[in-house]
Amino acid sequence: MDEQVERIRASLESSEALFIGAGAGIGVDSGLPDFRGTEGFWRAYPPLAQLGIRFEEMANPRWFHDNPSLAWGFYGHRLQKYKETIPHEGFSILKKWTDSANASFVFTSNVDGQFQAANFSDQSIMECHGSIHFLQCLSKCGKDIWPFPEDYSFSINQNLIAVKPLPKCPSCKGLARPNILMFSDFDWDSSRESKQNENFQSWVDSNKSKPLMILEMGAGLAVPTVRSTCEALLDQWENETTFVRINPRDVCSIKGIVTLKMGALEALQLLDQ
Repeated sequence: MDEQVERIRASLESSEALFIGAGAGIGVDSGLPDFRGTEGFWRAYPPLAQLGIRFEEMANPRWFHDNPSLAWGFYGHRLQKYKETIPHEGFSILKKWTDSANASFVFTSNVDGQFQAANFSDQSIMECHGSIHFLQCLSKCGKDIWPFPEDYSFSINQNLIAVKPLPKCPSCKGLARPNILMFSDFDWDSSRESKQNENFQSWVDSNKSKPLMILEMGAGLAVPTVRSTCEALLDQWENETTFVRINPRDVCSIKGIVTLKMGALEALQLLDQ
């Protein structure tokens, strides 16, 4: 392990480009739930356990049509939790490394805005599933995505029901929903994510001749978007590449990937020593 860590440290110093792939597991050390498994989700949301609603069922846009107060109870609670959460020390370590790198980019499936809260540049972040900090019109009236008002606060009762009034579209005054890609979601407005993807592709094109370090953290197998993106980058990069996969459980790997079976914070502190 010591020899492997030293090799990773050496690669961090020699690489000119740093790519960070982050799944839900990176937020666990900040106190955020990763909704791993039905039991873990129900521990975080007992009212949904009583109703027998699993995460993949709750994370569905139909609730905004069928039961908007429950939908906003769930997403409003998450928004408040994310706004109150302070990113753990690992984010500061990553920020230090990105500041030292010649070029860096963050690709995350998280919708919590933790990288922005840790002062990463918004121009160097791709949130492939959107962000809870932005809203879109539920009825698709033509209004562009807009930021969630900073001063907006929810009143949510013990049954996870949001008290009206609920967030509204400033254009048509109809119900608003989070700009998050949900399950069975055919109405997600992907315009913000598309712009971020343009920034991502431009970053790749501009830097693919440089030595690259890929740091993948907390990315599980259930929704493998982060994993597949990092692995695709490994395949297409033109220069020397070091790929480090950090995960306390799902470290099953392919050729060319170094694994650290531990949480993100522990691994980042170890590499930063």
